[in-house]
Amino acid sequence: MENQFVRTQMLFGKDAMEKLSHSKVAIFGVGGVGGYTAEALARSGVGELHLIDNDTVCLSNLNRQIIATHTTLGMKKVDAAKARLLDINPNIKVVTHDIFFLPENSDCIDFSIFDYVVDAIDTVSGKIALVEKAEEAHTPIISSMGAGNKLNPQMLEVTDIYKTSVCPLARVMRRELKKRDIKKLKVVYSKERAMTPIDLWADNSDNQRRQVPGSNAFVPSVAGLIIAAEVIKDITDIKND
Repeated sequence: MENQFVRTQMLFGKDAMEKLSHSKVAIFGVGGVGGYTAEALARSGVGELHLIDNDTVCLSNLNRQIIATHTTLGMKKVDAAKARLLDINPNIKVVTHDIFFLPENSDCIDFSIFDYVVDAIDTVSGKIALVEKAEEAHTPIISSMGAGNKLNPQMLEVTDIYKTSVCPLARVMRRELKKRDIKKLKVVYSKERAMTPIDLWADNSDNQRRQVPGSNAFVPSVAGLIIAAEVIKDITDIKND
């Protein structure tokens, strides 16, 4: 009998689809990377997604975030994502958490209920707290390293944090996780050297200059889709040798 996941089931099989339908995945950050991860998981039949983010959709998100449209401008990102995901799959359960995740509020999320955790946030302290909480709960986690100021999505790869190089964010994460005796962390990262973005605020007379990275529609999205693929493979144990 045909359903919206019939093409997926042709590759994954019935048992894998059953596992996905009963899986709970938490996605921390639903921006350029996490938004694509959420959508790919929803389109793949994951039964429950928890979205954690406290940001709102703004004009500069339109260049790269799948939830960002002129219709969603000003909406909370978790609300925009939830509406989009329910439109894709009305049977999915989407739980939103309107918080900016940091070590100080990390106890407000019960990591033990999740089958997988996706780290797609930007702050180092938050990323470290996510890894620690997932480790405590024995919940698998995958973390996105820096996708800003990069142009080549073909250089993205999946590896362990201790096998990374070049990426400054990965270097900080290696150092901090080693201090905490955390032995491993699956990451998506790139060896591409970051570009120096053009400072569009250099001539701003009121000195409202911001340290923000440049970005595009293809590097964060590919990182997000790679993460979704890893989550699905790990939950279902699908292999293609």
